[in-house]
Amino acid sequence: MESLMAYVVGILFAAAIYMMLRRSIVKLVIGLILLSNAANLLIFVVSGMTRGAPPLLPEGTSAPLSAIADPLPQALILTAIVIAFGVLAFAVVLIRRAYEVVGTDDLDQMKDTDT
Repeated sequence: MESLMAYVVGILFAAAIYMMLRRSIVKLVIGLILLSNAANLLIFVVSGMTRGAPPLLPEGTSAPLSAIADPLPQALILTAIVIAFGVLAFAVVLIRRAYEVVGTDDLDQMKDTDT
């Protein structure tokens, strides 16, 4: 299962790079979304895909009684999702404003408007 997920991560990274190299700024943002999802999935796969109980210890014990899930990768991924959503919201507003000013979403034509 982990090797399949490694292939999925690789495909997501490849698709993200491909989309980010396109001329359209909308495709650039789609590539950023794919890149953030690939990074989140990479953290998830590297941390190990094991099922376990919640990381809570009963009162009076110093060690877990059974296998527990590692909360650190979950916290990292949750934080990355929130940050990616903020970057996406900013990028959408920036694209909208750039389209209003320039009238196109083509990055080559946007370069021509520089002074």
